[in-house]
Amino acid sequence: MGYDESLPDRRRAPRSDDEDAYEHERKSRTTNRDDSHRHGDRRRERSRDRSRTRRRHRRSRSPDDARRPRSTSRDRRRDRDSDRRRRRSRDYERHGGRDSHRRRARDEDADADRERGGKQIVKRSGPLPSQADSFAVNQGEEPQKPKEKPNYGNSGALAAASNSLVQSDGSRIVLKYHEPPEARKASPKDQWKLFVFKGEDIVDTVPLSNRSCWLVGRELAVVDLPAEHPSISKQHSVIQFRYIEKRNEYGDNLGKVKPYLIDLDSANGTKLNGKAVPGSRYVELQDKDMIQFGQSTREYVIMLAPKD
Repeated sequence: MGYDESLPDRRRAPRSDDEDAYEHERKSRTTNRDDSHRHGDRRRERSRDRSRTRRRHRRSRSPDDARRPRSTSRDRRRDRDSDRRRRRSRDYERHGGRDSHRRRARDEDADADRERGGKQIVKRSGPLPSQADSFAVNQGEEPQKPKEKPNYGNSGALAAASNSLVQSDGSRIVLKYHEPPEARKASPKDQWKLFVFKGEDIVDTVPLSNRSCWLVGRELAVVDLPAEHPSISKQHSVIQFRYIEKRNEYGDNLGKVKPYLIDLDSANGTKLNGKAVPGSRYVELQDKDMIQFGQSTREYVIMLAPKD
């Protein structure tokens, strides 16, 4: 094959520096454009995958779940507790409320009684029964009631007669007061005295430590301290020595005999230091207390002698 001299010479002339720079810039732009296209394609594929996953997740959820915001672990725990409470309340209402367990236990007891033959067990409260009563209860029988014991105490007219005093003419005087079990004489170390004042003068001095009880009134046959004023009742009031125990701050019981005043529901009453004393109630007397009976102007001052 020969050489065709008619074809033009295709060999390029050597380039200048400007052309080389332009060519290099063009190639770099082309390379950058290809890289940007490649990265853009990758981003589009990732976003496409994410959108596809999101659509798949949306299809799996219900419409209510799609509208509900995403809940945290605390919200889920709260929902779980509320569902549990709702189920409990539903079961509570279904079984009849608070008395369902009691009714159920009662029904079970009734079924057990029917199985035993219809005998109902007698339930009692209080102290434990005797052996015979226990056997009777187990057999469904009523235990025997204890026999009533005879009462030899006085009642009615006999009680009034035992609390009365027979005079020489055969008449009886019923006593309105009886000493309590804690009645005691005062200690020999404590010398209590009652000073009777009429105005500024002392008309009488009564040593109270000689006995445990002093009945004041106009009934000379029974009283221990006579008072003749017409406003004073026949059995007006009593000065009673009583042994009373009190517990101190260390828990020890300390007992002492002290004087007390009690009004026997008299017509005109009794005053202690100018104040009325309630009827049928003991009031403790202190050293230098002043007592008045009825409308009498005499003043009765109780005093404790100083110890040597």
